[in-house]
Amino acid sequence: MKKAFLGLIALAGVMLLSACNQLTQYTISEQEVNQALQKHPQYEKQLGVAGLVDAHITLSDLQAAIGREEPNKVTLTGKADVNISSLFGPQQAQMTLKMKAQPAYNQPEGAIYLKDLEIVDVQVQPEKMASVLKTLTPYLNQSLKDYFNQKPAYVLSSDGSKAESLAKRFAKGLEVKPGELIIPFTD
Repeated sequence: MKKAFLGLIALAGVMLLSACNQLTQYTISEQEVNQALQKHPQYEKQLGVAGLVDAHITLSDLQAAIGREEPNKVTLTGKADVNISSLFGPQQAQMTLKMKAQPAYNQPEGAIYLKDLEIVDVQVQPEKMASVLKTLTPYLNQSLKDYFNQKPAYVLSSDGSKAESLAKRFAKGLEVKPGELIIPFTD
């Protein structure tokens, strides 16, 4: 009987702590961020090196891994369809990109941005296009960095759940944990 009573007290304590946690922070799961990225305006850009190559790049299939590969960072993966015009005629290629960024919370907007984005790995198909696309990678990196500095990856809804409304009003920063972003309400 005492064991059952102690178990009941322990369960009540855990429930109380989890309820208090909901009053002091709001958690955004990796799945929620990925759903927001799927609804994200599609990145589409014309890049080139004057006189050498011109490429129309469309980014799709963005997926985020939050704090899993590197602490306090978000790793993005995505596919980029590339239509190239060059001295050798029109060609097509596909790039698989791996990028890292620092999530940052903008309180007035209630938005999470992916700052200082950097391409860390590029796979190209067909492989024969790798050297051509390697020359474009620094331009693509800067363009993607600018894009994600201006367009939020996730925006808290002010008319959605009460928790999101509270997070938007009382947020005190952003913490990155494996698989989730946490917006604390207290310092």
